[in-house]
Amino acid sequence: MPGSRIDRAPTWLLSRAHARAQAIRVEAFAAAGSSGYLSRLLASLADQGVASQAELSRRTGIDASDVVAAVNELASRGFVTRQRDPQDARRNIVALTASGRKELARLDAVVADIQDRFLAPLSESERRTLLRILGKLTLRSGLGA
Repeated sequence: MPGSRIDRAPTWLLSRAHARAQAIRVEAFAAAGSSGYLSRLLASLADQGVASQAELSRRTGIDASDVVAAVNELASRGFVTRQRDPQDARRNIVALTASGRKELARLDAVVADIQDRFLAPLSESERRTLLRILGKLTLRSGLGA
């Protein structure tokens, strides 16, 4: 592998791979008229059920103020409903709508395309190995599930 010792460092290589992944992701979501935040929020609601905006922030790792803006957008597009929590009037409970489920299915196809584009240089076996290794690194860092 050519280049300096820094160019061969795993952390540098991961940061370059991350930059490539982000570029692919941002372009794909922009072309789809959406964003990664919207996709993550819809997926969280579909996979884990209704939640407060604060809980959505914790589930997805999206900053609470960004969750509010994203939920506003999702609600304005009819993809979620937001209602006051009857137990705590300070909280909003967010739920996925049927239109939101359709939008999530559309965005799932975008996410699948992003994965295919990013992982295109790898064989199926290499993809499985990469996922296993990244899973280990993520869990070890304390950032995993």
